[in-house]
Amino acid sequence: MKERIIMIGANGQIGSELAAALRQKFGNENVITSDIREPNNQKEGEIFETINVLDKEALKSLFQKYKPTQIYLLAAMLSATGEQYPQKAWDLNMNGLLHVLDLALELGIKKIFWPSSIAVFGPHSPKIDTAQYCIMDPTSIYGISKLAGERLCEYYHLRYGLDIRSIRYPGIISWKTAPGGGTTDYAVHIFFEALKHGKYASFLSADTALPMLYMEDAVRGTIALMDAPSEQIRIRSSYNLAGLSFTPAEIAEEIKKILPNFEMSYVDHDPRQAIADSWPASIDDSSARKDWGWKPRFDLESMTKDMIENLKRDL
Repeated sequence: MKERIIMIGANGQIGSELAAALRQKFGNENVITSDIREPNNQKEGEIFETINVLDKEALKSLFQKYKPTQIYLLAAMLSATGEQYPQKAWDLNMNGLLHVLDLALELGIKKIFWPSSIAVFGPHSPKIDTAQYCIMDPTSIYGISKLAGERLCEYYHLRYGLDIRSIRYPGIISWKTAPGGGTTDYAVHIFFEALKHGKYASFLSADTALPMLYMEDAVRGTIALMDAPSEQIRIRSSYNLAGLSFTPAEIAEEIKKILPNFEMSYVDHDPRQAIADSWPASIDDSSARKDWGWKPRFDLESMTKDMIENLKRDL
């Protein structure tokens, strides 16, 4: 059976690069991207539809028009932005998911990808090698909505048989897209500032370790999860996924190996610090490795080198 994919929220950091990889795999005609705003750099032959995921009737019309076999739901309000607009964040993150799940049942769409986040963990979750199953007590509206979404996804799988697959993304680092309002986005912004101005003021403290994933690994891991046979997917809430883990001080030192004059400073009392303090420092992703063969390719050194090489050319 030929796959046809609709991606909702395709203009974001992950969506823009994941869509490109899916088009390469399935062809332009079989990947329909959508977002509430038009993309900045749509190419000839790419199919795009403007859609608000909270408009259920418009969403239904979109699904009926293209008859997808898979939905990738990426529309969400991220952690730092969500704290400014908690009601909007809850509405978008929860009702958008519910609309897609209900329409998938109604229209017979069997396969759905929905991303969760390390934000589902909280201050009482283990900080080091955070397990797949542990205490989860998120303190941000983003994390709360993602944890509720995980429970919904598992419920719709157990109750209705929907083939829902999910990854708890850590911080995603990419040279192609600008930061998008997340707490881990310093690890993207620092490279832009290092090359443009030779310095960066981190809103996280020097020793705040967070799990991260290079975009190339994130895209590859997502597609590998969706390609895996259904019987191998044992977890229907969301899989832990890890790539690398580092502090602002560690990434600054790695940048200095390539850009010796780079200067790092730190800002006190940023509200994003409290969010980061409630998150894990490293993740145990052994379930993903065992179930569907996940393995990252990039470490801190190779990621830093690749980021700077590409941004130098791009900027």
